[in-house]
Amino acid sequence: MDGPDVNGISRHADVIVVGSGFGGAMVAWPLVHAGLDVVMFERGTSVARGPHNWEGTATIMRSPSYTEGPAYTADTDRGVAERHAYTCVGGPSVFYGGVSLRFREQDFTPAIEVATDSGARWPFGYETLSPYYDRVERILGVAGRANEDPTEPPRSTDYPFPPSELSEVSRIMARAAESQGLHPFRLPLAINYAERETQRACIECDTCDTFPCAIEAKNDIEARVLRSLVEHGLDLRPGSAVTEVIVEGQRCVGVSYVDQSSGARSTATADRIVLAGGALGSAQLLLASRLEELNPAGDAVGRYLTRHCSSISFGAFTWVPRHEGRYHKHIGLNDYYHGDPEGRAPPGPLGNIQQSQTPNLGTVREELSAVAAALLGPLVRRLTGLLVIAEDRPQYTNRVTLDRSETNASGLPHLRVHHRYADRDLEARRFLGQRARALHRRAGALATYTHVIDTFSHVLGTVRMGADPESSPLDEAGRFRGVEHLYVADGSALPTAAGVNPSLTISANAHRVGDIIAEDLRSGHGP
Repeated sequence: MDGPDVNGISRHADVIVVGSGFGGAMVAWPLVHAGLDVVMFERGTSVARGPHNWEGTATIMRSPSYTEGPAYTADTDRGVAERHAYTCVGGPSVFYGGVSLRFREQDFTPAIEVATDSGARWPFGYETLSPYYDRVERILGVAGRANEDPTEPPRSTDYPFPPSELSEVSRIMARAAESQGLHPFRLPLAINYAERETQRACIECDTCDTFPCAIEAKNDIEARVLRSLVEHGLDLRPGSAVTEVIVEGQRCVGVSYVDQSSGARSTATADRIVLAGGALGSAQLLLASRLEELNPAGDAVGRYLTRHCSSISFGAFTWVPRHEGRYHKHIGLNDYYHGDPEGRAPPGPLGNIQQSQTPNLGTVREELSAVAAALLGPLVRRLTGLLVIAEDRPQYTNRVTLDRSETNASGLPHLRVHHRYADRDLEARRFLGQRARALHRRAGALATYTHVIDTFSHVLGTVRMGADPESSPLDEAGRFRGVEHLYVADGSALPTAAGVNPSLTISANAHRVGDIIAEDLRSGHGP
């Protein structure tokens, strides 16, 4: 890494990007390919790939990427607790299950039952993001099949690649859904199913979702995007934690960062700065830099946090699939996405149901005693899951704040997260969970068990976009209002959560923001 010059500045670039996940990588893609000088800071390091990723210890919470000490304090429905986080090159994509769903057309005009009085409004419609969905699906190599999902928004092309063959358990669940009058569809997955010159084909092991891919067949951001960008000139700096956004007057000019290994502190400057550290990280950095004081919607910075109201219903069966251990996150259901046609659920949109794989036996053994693992192992082999994702309301009181009396290892003030689900969120999750359990029973499950998800894996909305400068910190181009040359391009920009996995929408919006910045710099103007 460059040392500081006489002015203490170690690097000047056209664009600085903070964060290397879906937002950071996709905002960098058009910038790097436009020939611009882009430096990307990532506080985590690369995840080692190899056979050890098939072990139970490779899952998120046991991986070296998981923080040793508490990353933030969360005050939720389930109490106050210190939470850990994971940081790595590629961000959450390294551990995700690959599901790459677009938001539906109606999601860009939020229903009153969800938006209520929050002022959450998208500054553009689906048609604006549609071509960017096309692009990022190609970049990520998404495999899927169009025209199966009854709620699928308009597409100009089919998915870039075809899906794999359904697993036996997926066929059973699909037939059970059809017998209930439902419309199962193939989940689009960012997974490579064909042997290619530069990439191995997926072997459909059972260590995919929550695991790094041992053979890099899962198209995560590091494997699929960042390595290509580095070859095209991206200056990627892992192990570098940005601690302050530097503003002179009302113009953003650079960042301060610390080398996580040496502790050395430096400054980098650029013509444009993009924050893409995630909905918690970007909000933390903005608040730590006191930039909410310059924004006309400053009170909204850190607020309106959403994180989906989700759970997994596990069904226990007498049979074990012939292809035991095969990854089978194949099928999704959106029949209740826009509501329940029979009126059994709260009015308005509800969300998505999708398959979740059988728990990995290695992980179970790591979590339980030897005796408990031996007793439960045979049962675990007979489980299959259905994940429900209920859209949650953006609420003013759900927010992140800073405790400036404490700092983390990098010197940032300690992050505190405050979140409560609305009653409607819980009712929507309860209804979708009932439908999931009914599907398990139709498929022959002897018993079901529901696991409530309490992570912040789908956290969004803390620095939202909007047309109203008094209620939305970002304009429709992702510019941070009140500060020139500063952008935000990650999940924090999304005003509402919709009811599907957000990674593809984060990617598409970030790619759009990257196009805007590239055009600004090419033309030599722009705010």
